[in-house]
Amino acid sequence: CGFLTHSPSLTFRFSLLLLDLEEYYFEQHTAYHMTSNGSNVPNRGSLKICSKSVIFEPDEVNKPILKIPLKDCKRIEGLEGKEGNPFKETFRFQLEMARKTEDIVQTLLQLHRASRLDKLGDQTAMIAANLQSRLARASFDKNSFQSVCERPHMECEAEMVSPLVTNPGHVCITDCNLYFQPLNGYPDSVVRIELHSVRRIYKRRHGLRPLGLEVFCTENDLCSDTYLKFYNTKDRDELYYYIATFLENHIAEHTAESYMLQWQRGHISNYQYLLHLNNLADRSVNDLSQYPVFPWVISDYNSLQLDLLNPASFRDLSKPVGALNTERLERLLDRYRDMPEPRFMYGSHYSSPGYVLFYLVRVGDNGTMQHNAAPPPPPHGLL
Repeated sequence: CGFLTHSPSLTFRFSLLLLDLEEYYFEQHTAYHMTSNGSNVPNRGSLKICSKSVIFEPDEVNKPILKIPLKDCKRIEGLEGKEGNPFKETFRFQLEMARKTEDIVQTLLQLHRASRLDKLGDQTAMIAANLQSRLARASFDKNSFQSVCERPHMECEAEMVSPLVTNPGHVCITDCNLYFQPLNGYPDSVVRIELHSVRRIYKRRHGLRPLGLEVFCTENDLCSDTYLKFYNTKDRDELYYYIATFLENHIAEHTAESYMLQWQRGHISNYQYLLHLNNLADRSVNDLSQYPVFPWVISDYNSLQLDLLNPASFRDLSKPVGALNTERLERLLDRYRDMPEPRFMYGSHYSSPGYVLFYLVRVGDNGTMQHNAAPPPPPHGLL
C-alpha cells in the first residue's frame, strides 16, 4: 500500500495519473474506510476499483489518498461484521450500498489473480478480457446527445489517449457530433466535438498497430482535441472516412502541398511547418513512443546573431547525431568491435518514451509547462 500527498488548495484530487502504466480505472463506489487507529468515526469517501490497485479518496481534503496495489494483497474477502486481525495490516471498507459487496469482492479477486500471474502477457490478457466484458455490457447513453434530432451513424468501443493515460469508453458519431463517453464516468461529462469545428484528422499507429485516430479542431499542429485508440482497424477506418467525407463536403482542408507553399512563401514559420511534417509522419504529443522530433542543424549557440552564411554555424550533416562527439563515437566503436553477432552501434532509439519523459520532466522543472497544457516538442532530434 502507499500514501499520496495532496495540496488542500486544489479543487480536485483523484487523477488518472495516479494509476500505474497501462492500468485502467473501472468503477467507483461510495464507501467508508474503517480505521484501526482507535477512532470510532470512519472516513467517508470514494472507493475506486482499478485493474492493478484499489484507491480510496477520502471526502476530507486534509486526509491522504490511499492506494493499495492488488499484487501486494494476501487475501481479499467480505467480512460481514467480522473483525480483522489487528496484528496484520488490514484495510477494511464498508460500502454505502451493501448489496454490491459480493460483486465487488468477486471483481477484486479476479483482478488479484491477474496481478499475481508470473507472465506479464498473461496478466495483460486477463485484464483485457475483464475490460472487454465491461465494455460489452455497457453502451453509449444516447441521452447525452446535444439534440434529440441527431442521427447516430456508428457506435464502438475505444480508449481516449493522453500521455501516460488511457481511458476506455464508448465512441458515438452522429450527423453533427463526435462523442466519447468514459466507461468509468471519469470525467463525469461526455466529451463532445462538433463536426463543423473539426479542421483535420489523422490516422495513427498506436503501439505500432493501425488503431489510432487524432482529431484537430484548430490550426495548431501541437495540441489535438482528441486522440482515440480503437480495438480494431475496421472501426477506426469507418470513423475516419465518415469524418473525412464530412470535411470534404463542408470544410476546405489544408493539404501537404499547401503547407509547403505557405512555408516557402514565408506565411508560416519553420516551427509550424516541422510540426505539420511530424503530423504527417504519424507523430503526436499524445504518444510518448512517437513524440514529435525536430532536426538538429545548428552548432553555434553562443552568438547573439546567427550567421547563416558561415558553415561553422551548422553541425556536420554528413554524420548522424551519435557520431558528432568523437570520444563517444570511439567508445561505441570499441564496444561494437568486441560485440558478438549480431552487432549494433546504438542500443536505444532517440525517440523512446524514457528520453521523452526525461525531457518533459526537465521542462516542467523549469516552470515552462502549465497544468493540463499540451507539452512542447523537444528542440533537438532527428527527422
